[in-house]
Amino acid sequence: MNRKCIELRADTMEHGGNLHDAKARFPKAPEPWIDLSTGINPRAYPVPPLDPEIFHRLPSPQQVRACERIAAQAYGVGDPECLVAAAGSQALIGLLPRLRPPGRVAIIGPTYSEHELSWSRHGHRVLSMADLDAALAAQADVIVVVNPNNPDGRVIPSQRLADAAQLLATRGGWLVIDEAFADLEPGHSVAGGSLANTIVLRSVGKAYGLAGLRLGFAVAWPAQAQAIRDNLGPWAVSGPALALGSQALADQAWLSAERSRLSRASHRLDALLHRAGFELIGGTCLFRLARHEVAAQYFERLAGCGIWVRSFAFDPALLRFGIPKEEEWNRLEKAISD
Repeated sequence: MNRKCIELRADTMEHGGNLHDAKARFPKAPEPWIDLSTGINPRAYPVPPLDPEIFHRLPSPQQVRACERIAAQAYGVGDPECLVAAAGSQALIGLLPRLRPPGRVAIIGPTYSEHELSWSRHGHRVLSMADLDAALAAQADVIVVVNPNNPDGRVIPSQRLADAAQLLATRGGWLVIDEAFADLEPGHSVAGGSLANTIVLRSVGKAYGLAGLRLGFAVAWPAQAQAIRDNLGPWAVSGPALALGSQALADQAWLSAERSRLSRASHRLDALLHRAGFELIGGTCLFRLARHEVAAQYFERLAGCGIWVRSFAFDPALLRFGIPKEEEWNRLEKAISD
């Protein structure tokens, strides 16, 4: 797939999933809306009946540790003590800047804007860098990489990340790797690699379609993992999230089947966009970024049909498409082809 360089400032990025705004802007659009503005699996992990006691009692430390052990096995982490559960990877993105004194933070972009906002909010000087080499040359104290990247799916090879981690470790720096989209791209994960001075963030919301569950994990070396755990405090994750997350993460057969299904669906989306004249820029199994000279007109047409995709104020020629549910394909194909 052809990937072109995209210039972007974090303050121009918006989040997907804002259907309230979509409905207000396009009140005559047919219901139900099809939300393709997020990179979330449209087929969620099946939620089983949960014991009512889970909602009644505070989660015990033993329940937390049990969930962390299952997550460690799912991510290939040898020592569960190096893995910390949190209320979504977003909670960890907000926490990490508080664990270091203000310094220079290089973020490989364009990428998920909350990284830049969180480090800036806590007094760090944030440098937006085009690639890993530039970030290393900038002598940053912390380098942040989203891998695979959002919104373009860019991947930095594991060996390059390992080399960068080693260099940062010699000067007390950190490498932060956000692997929110790595469940469906397992060959790119370094969560089980025990890289020096590296913190890997994982999310249950994307691949498992459980964004509302708010469950994520940090994988770090033991001392830093303990610092994260201490700063999160007790009961950082709800009992229902621990119970359902444990079951989902242990179900590798379900994840493997979803990986194959979503791979086929993403190729189907590629073909649809190609027929409409879009140029594919990049993506993952959960989203595609594409360019079209009349992308703004496609955005308006799709929204008028009750289909919400991601547009970008910094470049009106770009649109990002999530994967539709099986019953939504006909509406999407008709809206794009008409």
